[in-house]
Amino acid sequence: MPELSHRRRMLVLAICCMSLLIVSLDNTVLNVALPSMQRDLHASTSGLQWTIDAYTLVLASLLMLAGSTADRIGRKRVFMAGLVVFTVGSVLCSLAPNLEALIAFRMVQAVGGSMLNPVAMSIITNTFTDPRERARAIGVWGAVVGISMAAGPLVGGLLVESVGWRSIFWINLPVGLAALLLTLRFVPESRAGRARRPDPVGQLLVIALFGSLTYAIIEAPTTPFASTAPLVVVALAALTGLLLYEPRRAEPLIDLRFFRSAPFSGATVIAISAFAALGGFLFLSTLYLQNVRGLTALEAGLWMLPMAAPTFLCAPLSGRLVGTRGPRLPLLIAGGAMTASGLLFAAFDAETSNVTLVAGYALFGIGFGFVNAPITNTAVSGMPRAQAGVAAAVASTSRQLGQTLGVAVVGAVLAAGVGASSSYREMFVTAARPGWWILTVCGAAVLTLGALTSGHWARRTAERTAEQLEAAEVREAAGVRA
Repeated sequence: MPELSHRRRMLVLAICCMSLLIVSLDNTVLNVALPSMQRDLHASTSGLQWTIDAYTLVLASLLMLAGSTADRIGRKRVFMAGLVVFTVGSVLCSLAPNLEALIAFRMVQAVGGSMLNPVAMSIITNTFTDPRERARAIGVWGAVVGISMAAGPLVGGLLVESVGWRSIFWINLPVGLAALLLTLRFVPESRAGRARRPDPVGQLLVIALFGSLTYAIIEAPTTPFASTAPLVVVALAALTGLLLYEPRRAEPLIDLRFFRSAPFSGATVIAISAFAALGGFLFLSTLYLQNVRGLTALEAGLWMLPMAAPTFLCAPLSGRLVGTRGPRLPLLIAGGAMTASGLLFAAFDAETSNVTLVAGYALFGIGFGFVNAPITNTAVSGMPRAQAGVAAAVASTSRQLGQTLGVAVVGAVLAAGVGASSSYREMFVTAARPGWWILTVCGAAVLTLGALTSGHWARRTAERTAEQLEAAEVREAAGVRA
C-alpha cells in the first residue's frame, strides 16, 4: 500500500472508526432496550441472553476467517461487504415479528460485523506504520468505544421511549451507508503479500467449540444435565481437535505460534476477562435499573453515564500512555479499577445506595476505558505486518468470546438465583451477587496478567516469537518461489 499523507491517514482512521461506532453503539443501545423487548416479545431471561449472544457468538466464530480472508482478497473489499451485510441485518432486526426472528436477524448482523472491526484494525495497522502514531490511532479507536457507551444508553433510551425498541436498529442505516460511500472513495485497497489458504476444518471446529459451550451455559439453569452434557463433550472434542489439527497446517486459521509470545497470550486472556466483565456488567445493570428500580429506558441510560463518561475520557489517555510508556501502567489501572468496582457490588451491595452505585459505575468505566488500547496494541505489535489481519482478528475474537461468555455465565447464575420466584425485585440483588463475584475475578485476572505479561521477560518472548514468525515466512516464501 502506498504511503498516504497525514490528512488521508486521518480520514481512513475516521472511516474505520465509523464502522466501530455502529457495531459498538448497537450493543449498548440494545442493552437499554432489553426490558422493553422482554415485555413486547414475551422473552425469558435466556431469551434475552440469546438476543445478545447470538450476535457475539457468530461474530466470535467468524472474525478470524474474516481477518484472513481480508488479508487474502483485499481488506477494502471485505470491509465494504461487511458494511452492506451489517446494514441490511439491522433493517431486518427492526422488522422482526418475534423473538426467534430477531435472534436469526441478529446473526445476519453478526456476519457483517465480523467483516468490520478486525478488518478495520488491519487497515489502521497497515496505514499507521510508525509505532507511536499507531498507538495514538488505536487510542482514538478505543475512544470510539467510549463514545458509543456514552451515547448508546441515552440514544437508546430516547428511541425506546419515543418510538419503540425497533427504532434502535434504524440508526445503523445512515452511518453504514455513509461509511460505505466514504470507503469506496478514500480507503486504498491493501492485502497481504502472499495469500493464505482457507482452513474450513479449523473454521468448523471454532464454530462447534463456541456454539456448544455457549448453548450449554445459557440453557443449563432450565435444562437437565443429561441434555447439556453432550454439548460439553462436543466443546471439549472441538478444542482438542483445534490443538491437534491447527499446528499441522502450514497456514492455519489460528496460528498457535502467536501464543508463544507472553504479551500476545496475556492480551488474549485479558480481552476475554475484560469483555466478560463488560457483558455481565451491562446485563445486570440494565435489568436492575429498569426491572428492580422501575426506571424508564431513558432514566436508566442517564444512570449509566457515570460508567460511560470515564470510558470515553480514559480511552485516548490510555492510548497515549501505551505509546509513551508501554501497556503495563494502563493494564494495572484497568485491572485495579475493575476489581474494585466488582468488589463494591459483590461484597457491599453497591446497587442499594445511590452513592456506591455511582462509584461502582465510575470505577468500572475507568477500568474499561484503560483496557482497550493495550489489548489491541499488544496483539498487533511485534507480529509480521502480512499477518496483521489474523492477529487483530484473534484479539477481536477474544473480545467477542469474552462478552458472549460474560452474558451467558452471569445470566445463567442470575436465572438460577431468581428461578420462578414471584418476588423478582426482592430476589434480584441476592441472585446477582454471585455474578458480581465473577466480574470481580475477571478484574483480578486483568490486573494479574497485566503485571505478569508486560515485563522484560514477556517482551523477550514477543521478540523471539516475531523473529520465528518472520523466519518462517521467509522460508515459506522461498519454498513457493522454488
